Amino acid sequence: MLQVWLLVDLDSDTSVPVFQVCEWHSPEQLKKLLDLELRDRGEPESEILQRCRDAIRYSVKTSHPRFFNQLYAGMEPYSMVASFIAEAVKTNLYTYEVAPVFTLMEDAVLRKMIKVIGWEEGGDGIFNPGGSLSNIYAVNLARYRYCPDFKEVGMFSAPRLVILTSQEVSCHYSISKGAALMGIGTKNVYTVPTDERCTGAVPFMVNATAGTTVLGAFDPIDEIADICEKHNLWLHVDACWGGAAIMSKKHKHLLKGIHRVDSVAWNPHKMLMASLQCSAFLVRDKTSLLQRCHSARASYLFQQDKFYDVSYDTGDKSVQCSRKPDAFKFWLMWKALGSRELEQRVDRALAMARYLAEEIKKREGFRLVLEPEFANVCFWYLPPSLRNLPESPELWKKLHTVAPVVKQRMMKTGSMMTGYQPLGEKANFFRMVVISPQVSRQDLDFVLDEIHNLGKDL
Repeated sequence: MLQVWLLVDLDSDTSVPVFQVCEWHSPEQLKKLLDLELRDRGEPESEILQRCRDAIRYSVKTSHPRFFNQLYAGMEPYSMVASFIAEAVKTNLYTYEVAPVFTLMEDAVLRKMIKVIGWEEGGDGIFNPGGSLSNIYAVNLARYRYCPDFKEVGMFSAPRLVILTSQEVSCHYSISKGAALMGIGTKNVYTVPTDERCTGAVPFMVNATAGTTVLGAFDPIDEIADICEKHNLWLHVDACWGGAAIMSKKHKHLLKGIHRVDSVAWNPHKMLMASLQCSAFLVRDKTSLLQRCHSARASYLFQQDKFYDVSYDTGDKSVQCSRKPDAFKFWLMWKALGSRELEQRVDRALAMARYLAEEIKKREGFRLVLEPEFANVCFWYLPPSLRNLPESPELWKKLHTVAPVVKQRMMKTGSMMTGYQPLGEKANFFRMVVISPQVSRQDLDFVLDEIHNLGKDL
């Protein structure tokens, strides 16, 4: 209801359509509209209220049912309320003494997620500001397990270490960023399959992906786990996007074998729609590896002679000091909806994605890049001028220019928002991501109609 009120209030200026996904302006135009300068004297409340209206008006409406641009969408009211409460309480999740409620809530959510994954003997975990950091934590823990001296002695204590990961077009870029940040080096991240030989190097970790960013593809976790167990390699699964499938009896087969892995990154703010940001890093280890790897034992925070059980002071598991109670946004939502509703949310999203894929097959000028495995639907739009051309490099060269122009027109009309990208040798194609329960079949039909209307003259 709050979002509706904001939109209605915003629409007091009748020149702004309520149902636009965005009102596009160039950076230079937007700078003039927002009055970004910070001055010595404060402004009256009436002007501050206008600044708030402007911030809403010119932002992209990611809760709009025709926003399909990212791996998040829609508004989750219970999670949004939790966000408001967390900001109002203004606490920091490093010790139980300053965040008793949220510490216990995070523990409860992590335990439940660990159970859902299938680690029957338990595990450990922490909520992080984003899945990239969770993936980087996995690299750090894997390295620490392989060579604990690295924490104190540094890179001189270990041989050249190598990470094995999904193909470059599928693996999330945070793995390479983590390798660079931690001194492992991006050239020591090897994609599989690969013909390169890492002579003199030691593989210490394998990164698999459950739900790739572009195609929504899933690596065969069970088969990879066989190899990792044989060679004693840390197996991490980046399930930031696809982890939600495990909530569904119908689709959890996509994550078959996940109970065998060493760590998992899973973002409830994606398919499950918790408010941004809400990202969990989960570890099968029960020997306090996460704490030992990251602990700095700051004596002004983590005194061991406190009057309560200091195992609830979880801050030393994190590389951060300040940390928001993001788990509360998932806990309150889960409490309100229950596991069954979360399962239905996943099932509905994938059913809608399948509907869109079938509609694409029926329409002249639309062509699937591949059959969708998850909620990502990737396709090309061929304008009438290209439909009778033979398959050739010239056709693909021309097709490569279509999606960027359609996207530009889409943004300037504000009617909807969906992404495009090339992939390997493939020409630019559209990627639709279906998440929100607010999305109807009429919305999906509109997307295909609108792409045609915006691109039929190309």
